[in-house]
Amino acid sequence: MERTFVLLGALSGFVSVAAGAFGAHALKDRLAPDLLAVFETGARYQLVHALAMVAAAWVSARFPGPAGPLAGWLFAAGTVLFSGSLYALALTGVRGLGAVTPVGGVALLAGWLALGWAAIRSG
Repeated sequence: MERTFVLLGALSGFVSVAAGAFGAHALKDRLAPDLLAVFETGARYQLVHALAMVAAAWVSARFPGPAGPLAGWLFAAGTVLFSGSLYALALTGVRGLGAVTPVGGVALLAGWLALGWAAIRSG
């Protein structure tokens, strides 16, 4: 399981850096400033949670139990839903896609709680 989260974190980190560069260069003159900011928010949160997936791998190895893997899966799902919906909203302008974003945000928040739970349960 640890290898899975390191791999997912590495891939997500790669995509977030690529998305950030794409937004800064290719989209700079093509998107309205508010939509560019939305796109950049997606990239920023994806990068942070790519690192969180690597942390979930470490926690899963250090503190065996269900909370570490749960955190990793919540970070992965939350990233897809949160950042993915922001990317889609920015690129299409379809504001309804923003309704998915809070679901992803809740998954990310739950991932942080699960990560903390893994540490508490280990003691």
